[in-house]
Amino acid sequence: MTQTTGVANAQLEDKASAVRAGEHLPVAQLTSYLKEQFPQLEGELKVTQYSGGASNWTYRLEFANADWILRRPPAGTKAKSAHDMGREYRIQKALEPVFRYVPKMLHYTDDETIIGAEFYIMERVAGIIPRKNLPRELKISEAQTRELCKNALDCLIELHSIAIHEHGLDQLAKGEGYTERQVLGWNKRYRQAKTWNVPKSEKIMRWLEQNKPANERLCMTHNDFRFDNLVLDSADPTHIIGVLDWELATIGNPLMDLGNSLAYWIEADDDAVARSTRRQPTHLPGMMTRKEVIHYYCERMQVDVADFTFYEVFGLFRLSVIAQQIYYRYHHKQTRNPAFKNFWLLVHYLHWRCRRLIKQQGKS
Repeated sequence: MTQTTGVANAQLEDKASAVRAGEHLPVAQLTSYLKEQFPQLEGELKVTQYSGGASNWTYRLEFANADWILRRPPAGTKAKSAHDMGREYRIQKALEPVFRYVPKMLHYTDDETIIGAEFYIMERVAGIIPRKNLPRELKISEAQTRELCKNALDCLIELHSIAIHEHGLDQLAKGEGYTERQVLGWNKRYRQAKTWNVPKSEKIMRWLEQNKPANERLCMTHNDFRFDNLVLDSADPTHIIGVLDWELATIGNPLMDLGNSLAYWIEADDDAVARSTRRQPTHLPGMMTRKEVIHYYCERMQVDVADFTFYEVFGLFRLSVIAQQIYYRYHHKQTRNPAFKNFWLLVHYLHWRCRRLIKQQGKS
């Protein structure tokens, strides 16, 4: 059974904590700016920070009469197309009328003199964020876990089913040729972010270039669709009320979006290294396996995919590049976050999984 009392449920909501060293905001300057933009704001500004993300920095801003979220890029060198706050803001703003899970966008500025970087403000969606483990106080049955899993996949399917041309969303990105751009782009990013302690993996990159699917359907994609980017209703944790972190969203290939999600999908019987990297509760009894996820999605979307290997390998390799880009910042002392210290080991492991999948496909 789930928690039922309002007090108990409120205690399960995701909470921010003290701001990390070196990542503080200039509170006085930010307060002055926000009160100029929003004269109705009352009281002093309280700033806390969410620790879940490994890319953009996310803060909770609390005034007497407002509860908001601020997103800004990290300090240090970054990929040219990464951490684009204006783009992330515009995509969510465009999706608000047609996708019920997008938080309400409030403000964006590219004036870096305010906090040292561009940033945007959105309303906070209060609820449970299912990170590595569900809150200890939250007890849900295997059947409820299955329902949560189905609801999460249905949420992704709903996003992929939006009529982008009818709503003008097709103008948000290039679209056609997405699959090739993604493969070449992530290969390039890996080479640029490579450090001495990670593999060259030219064979994997070459395999991806040579095994791109001939056809692609285009739709709105999230590209970081994980349980820890979902917000659950505190009163009914099987019910999703928000989808967060739209940094990588674009008009793209929905099967690649699913492959990206599967890269994070750690099962209870996966190897010890995989289990040690788990960031979401996909190990719980009732959760689908990766094969079941693929079958459920393809059946609901009425697509026939005889071999999903390309999408799984791409998802794993892309995740390795994200990890390596983050490690690159740590390696060059552009961030002090100790959580990034061993990301280079994760890169080795993810490339091993890529090679194993490619080998298994060759034997089938």
